[in-house]
Amino acid sequence: MIVALRSELARFLRTETVGGALLLIAAAIALLWANSPWSEGYLTLTDTTLPIPPLHLDLTLADWVKDGLLAIFFFVAGLELKRELVVGELADRKRATLPIIAAVGGVVLPALIAITIGFGVDGMDRGWAIPVATDIAFALAVLALTGSRIPATARVFLLSLAVVDDLIAILLIAILFTTSIAIGWLLAAAACFLGWWLAQHLRWHSPLIYVPLALVAWYALHEAGIHPTLAGVLCGLLTRVRPDQGEDEAPATRLEHLFQPVSAGVCVPLFALFASGVPLSAAVFGELFTDRLALAIIVGLLAGKTLGVFGTSWVAIRLGIAERPAGLGYRDMFALSVLGAIGFTVSLLVAELALANDEAAAELAKAAVLMTSMAASLIGSALLLRRGRAHQARRHAGAAAADE
Repeated sequence: MIVALRSELARFLRTETVGGALLLIAAAIALLWANSPWSEGYLTLTDTTLPIPPLHLDLTLADWVKDGLLAIFFFVAGLELKRELVVGELADRKRATLPIIAAVGGVVLPALIAITIGFGVDGMDRGWAIPVATDIAFALAVLALTGSRIPATARVFLLSLAVVDDLIAILLIAILFTTSIAIGWLLAAAACFLGWWLAQHLRWHSPLIYVPLALVAWYALHEAGIHPTLAGVLCGLLTRVRPDQGEDEAPATRLEHLFQPVSAGVCVPLFALFASGVPLSAAVFGELFTDRLALAIIVGLLAGKTLGVFGTSWVAIRLGIAERPAGLGYRDMFALSVLGAIGFTVSLLVAELALANDEAAAELAKAAVLMTSMAASLIGSALLLRRGRAHQARRHAGAAAADE
């Protein structure tokens, strides 16, 4: 009975709508808590230190969530990326062309806009990377809630786009936020990843092998000066996605089913809880539309992301480089491009990393990400609902014509 209950709970947590809802609830709790008379308790919680002296790890609760639990989120993202690259939409070069081009456009244009608006502002040497990422869970949740009437190819396009987008964001995190590298620890991490690949190659299944390898790889990257969440991505990419003869499912599928509910139900909501507690006041709202750092993020995310994704897609289709997904019109693709401006998880992470030395700027940047992501979700939802009605009317008209 307990096993069945756990299985049902895991299935429930795997749905995009549930993951997105939990993320929103956690973010709302953080915002309300940080702006309530009990805000001191929120700060105390996030700043509480949980050290591990033998390992010389002296991290706060917020750091453990950001650097530790978020590695599970990136592990699931790595598994999804590997599956898409090997057996999914990105495995077919023709079908992969459009989401790849769209993702690149959705990274380059926001970055250019952020650099242009925020040129010379403190922190923008790396802060330009804040508006370049799309939140997979949040965007797919909005699509599941409001885009059920548009063709299923919409989800495939958005998922492929977000996966490539996340890969680029992960590479940016690795490049921009690695200051000095300890070669010895980097070699230790490489040995762990080699061990993971070898264990996969030899078809070993015991968690007694993989769990220590993952933990040591995470610690080695942390000590090497590289953001440790990359350990999750690399382990995901090194996991086998094709089942052997006689296997019910590949290791990547099994691990994704195991960890996706943990990521959606625990890791991402906790990160939202610890990252979204931004003090909001009249002054902060005023700065959102006057401060160049905030404007760079808002315009970069909302305008840059939307126009970057849609514009490059339109050009690629018109030039014959890529094909438009079956059943989707340009208006559908524009609505999906707006969802690309939901930057939540990775954008908040980049804001914390890029502006770690300026707490006030970091809080303003996070407020800009939160407000823009909310605006993108509302605008995208309205457009998807409208497109859904148009598709439904077309289907009804086709059915009526067939009956006649």
